[in-house]
Amino acid sequence: MQHTGFAELVGFEVFPESDGTGEAQLIVSECHLNPNGVVHGGALFTLVDTAMGASLMQRLDEGEICATLQISMNFLRPVVSGDVVECEARVVNKGRRFANVRGELYVQEKLVGTADGNFAIMQAP
Repeated sequence: MQHTGFAELVGFEVFPESDGTGEAQLIVSECHLNPNGVVHGGALFTLVDTAMGASLMQRLDEGEICATLQISMNFLRPVVSGDVVECEARVVNKGRRFANVRGELYVQEKLVGTADGNFAIMQAP
C-alpha cells in the first residue's frame, strides 16, 4: 500500500495487517544517504514511525485516529545504497487513550534498528 504525502516522497511502501501488525519496505537509493554515505537516520525513523502508526490504525475503532507522542529509536548498523530495509511493526499494548508499538528494521535478516513508540488515540476531528 503506497501512502501519499511524505511517505510517497521518501519512497517506501507500508503493508498493515488487521491484527495490529504490519510491514514496510524501503529500497535505499542515493537520495536517502547522508554526507557519510549511509542512510540518513530521518529516513529510517520515518519508515518505522509510519509502519507503527499504520499497524495501530488497524486496531482502532471507527472514528478514531492516532498520533505519535514519542519514539525511542536505536540505530544498530549502517544501511547503504542498494539495501532493502524491511520494517516489522506490532502493537504491544492498546488502551483507550494510549498505545505502545514496537518496530524493528532489518536488512537481509540482520537487525539494523529498533523503535519503541507511544501513540495517542483520539476521536477524529
